[in-house]
Amino acid sequence: MKLKQSPSQTVGPYFAYCLTPEQYGYDFRAIAGSQLADEHAEGERIRIVGRVLDGAGNAVDDAMVEIWQADAKGRYAHPADPRGSNLAFRGFGRTGTGTDPESRFVFDTIKPGSVEAQAPHITLCVMARGMLSHAFTRLYFSDESEANAADAVLATVPEARRGTLIAAREDTQAGTVYRFDVHLQGAAETVFFDA
Repeated sequence: MKLKQSPSQTVGPYFAYCLTPEQYGYDFRAIAGSQLADEHAEGERIRIVGRVLDGAGNAVDDAMVEIWQADAKGRYAHPADPRGSNLAFRGFGRTGTGTDPESRFVFDTIKPGSVEAQAPHITLCVMARGMLSHAFTRLYFSDESEANAADAVLATVPEARRGTLIAAREDTQAGTVYRFDVHLQGAAETVFFDA
């Protein structure tokens, strides 16, 4: 008997049709989206904008990006967080790069607070065609240099590579935007972490 490969062993992403249906033109909405906070959430409103780039520097137009973060007070939207959950803040978002004409991912959220002596950060999970496993990384903020210097996780990254984890702040008329591209390969490859 010959065994066949399972979908997790073949190049996908088969999952994206139900997780990011808008990207594929379906008329139903995903259970998680790119808006992480409602109008009652406390904290500085920010927008995260970036692209997932392949080894040649081309934007991947069918990637899926998930983010998970703490709220402005460093609390997670999870019942196990002993400090209490912030119901106005979901803390988790998901979007596909195919929903944007420039193949970007865009998240509207609030700037996270520090969690247990870590610098404010957002965890990203990237899934794309040709990847047999998803990739985890972190986004740190360019205007948090003092906290970044003291962050134990960031300190494990060679100094020359830390810049691949730093999102650049731009103050625009529409509000604060942080730019953060994820490079899957190449000289500017983003630092990825084991889960």
